[in-house]
Amino acid sequence: MTLRKMFYVAGRVLPVALLLAPLCARAETPAVTVGMGFELSSGKYGTATRTESVYAPLTVAVAPTERLGFSLEVPYLYQSNSSVTASVITGGGMMGASSHAAAMSGSGMAGSGGTAQTAATSHDVYGLGDVILKGGYVLVPEGELMPRIRPYLQVKFPTAQHGTLGTGNFDEGGAVELSKRIGRTYSFAEVGYLHQGHSDTVRLKDYVSYSAGTGYAVGDRFLPMIVVKGATSPAEGASDLLEARLKLKYLLTPKTGMELYGAKGFTTNSPDYGGGLSIYHDF
Repeated sequence: MTLRKMFYVAGRVLPVALLLAPLCARAETPAVTVGMGFELSSGKYGTATRTESVYAPLTVAVAPTERLGFSLEVPYLYQSNSSVTASVITGGGMMGASSHAAAMSGSGMAGSGGTAQTAATSHDVYGLGDVILKGGYVLVPEGELMPRIRPYLQVKFPTAQHGTLGTGNFDEGGAVELSKRIGRTYSFAEVGYLHQGHSDTVRLKDYVSYSAGTGYAVGDRFLPMIVVKGATSPAEGASDLLEARLKLKYLLTPKTGMELYGAKGFTTNSPDYGGGLSIYHDF
C-alpha cells in the first residue's frame, strides 16, 4: 500500500470523526471517547495468493452512565487484491481486524470448491467497510474478589461494497467480558457468539469467538500485555482461527492514550502476521 493511499484513507475517515464527536457530546455531558486506528495484516488464508489488508476504524464510544455504554465503529478498508472479502477478514467486529478471511478460502466459496480462490485478481480494492454498533452494560462492578462483568450486544450493518468489501448481510451477536486488576496486574477474558447472515457466494456459519490477555503495568502510564484471540470456523471448509498478540498501551496524557500491537497467526485461515496502531481521546 503506497503512502499516498494511506493519506487517502485517513482523509476519508478523519472528517467523519470531526462530525460525529460533537453530536455524541450533546446529551447531558456523557463520557465520550473518539479513537482512530490503522491495522495491517498479511496472509494467504488458504489460497494461492497473498493478501495485504488495512483496516482503519473510526470508533466513537458514549457512556451515558458509569455502567451503560455504546460504541459505533466506522471502518475504512483496503486490500491488495479481491481474492478474499474484506469484511470477512475483519470478522464482523467480533474477532477484531485481520482475523476472518477463512470464509473465503478452501471450500468456503459456494459452488466453487475453492477454485475461484486460486484465480487471484490483480487490482486492489478499498472503500467503506461494514459499520458496527455495540451496546453493553456492567452487570457486576469490579470488587475486591469479583471481576468486572460486562455483557454486550452488537449489530453489523452491511454498508460495505457487496462481493469485495462485504457480504451484504446483517450480522448479530453478543459477548461477555470479564476483567480484573490485582495490584499492577491486569487480566481479561471474553467469549462471544456471532450469527452471520445468509450469503449467496459464501457458505457462512455462526461462530464462537474468544480472547484472553494479561499484562503488568510499568509505572502509571505503560501497560504491556500478551493477548490470545481465536474463533471457531466461520465458514464451511475453513479452519478455526488462532493468533497471539503483543500489545503495548501507553497513556500520553490524562485523556489521550495509544495502543500498539504485533500479531502472529497459527492456523491456515488466520493472517500470517499483522500489527496495528490506535490513538484515542476522552472528551
